[in-house]
Amino acid sequence: MKVLVTGVCGNIGRLVAARLLASDHQVIGIDRRPWPEAPAGVDLFNLDIRKRAAEDVFRRTRPDAVIHMATVTHLAIRSEDRYRINLYGTRAVLDNAHRYGARAAIFVGRHTYYGAAPDAPLYHREDDPPMAVTTFPELADLVAADLYAGSVLWRYPDLQTSILRMCYTLGASSGGTLAGFIRGPTVPTVLGFDPLFQLMHEDDTAAAIVCALGTGLRGVFNVAGPPPLPLSVIIRETGRRMLPVPELIFRLTLGRFGLPKLPPAAVTHIKYPVVVDDRAFREATAFAPAHDADAAMAAFRTAHPA
Repeated sequence: MKVLVTGVCGNIGRLVAARLLASDHQVIGIDRRPWPEAPAGVDLFNLDIRKRAAEDVFRRTRPDAVIHMATVTHLAIRSEDRYRINLYGTRAVLDNAHRYGARAAIFVGRHTYYGAAPDAPLYHREDDPPMAVTTFPELADLVAADLYAGSVLWRYPDLQTSILRMCYTLGASSGGTLAGFIRGPTVPTVLGFDPLFQLMHEDDTAAAIVCALGTGLRGVFNVAGPPPLPLSVIIRETGRRMLPVPELIFRLTLGRFGLPKLPPAAVTHIKYPVVVDDRAFREATAFAPAHDADAAMAAFRTAHPA
């Protein structure tokens, strides 16, 4: 199968490409970032997915399937730029997939779509509303991209589309929201709160995406790994020191004194859990993670000692 992967130069993108190559798929990658050591089997195009040149790649290569991972999660990027990349980029990729005859498309989203709140259910199902729009406005562009991808299910019924809402990933690489938060030797938390965090090994994340491609999914699916863990356990098992502080001080110290830089609304995600029910994905694909949470945390601890 000829598979076009956007965001292929990211940490998960590289792992997905390696798994596709190992399964004898032809891989076409689009990414603005370089990948000097890209495997010989990856046909890489350093392009912006929103531009005409990227559409030309679709037109020339005519991929059988598209895996879209070229969304921006880095909150330091200006919101208007994130919105254009995440929403307009998603529209361009999925429209091009349909226009040039792809049979399947996978949009890789995030479980933070559901938002964190004190009155939210412990386990979110796929039909839960996107409360992140109100609880974490900085994620509105990612929510909009997810909803747009969902609209493809009825707009392009001939395109076998799946939306995967992935939980946090952790492993040897330093990429990802959770890895960024616990990267330093000291991790601040809000005094009196110890939310559950759901994580999976980055290798399992890539395996789940490739598994979704191979089983012909259609629809919206939560994807998770081992059972969730308290944030305090994750901090301890990755070799970090937890620093509980009152919420007011927590907000004032964000981005200072070597502590993580987060927008104010991110505090809700440090106070309350976002945990998803992934039974539908496991039943549809028979997917089972190969690594437990201890392995994911150990891989990160070894690669990034405090």
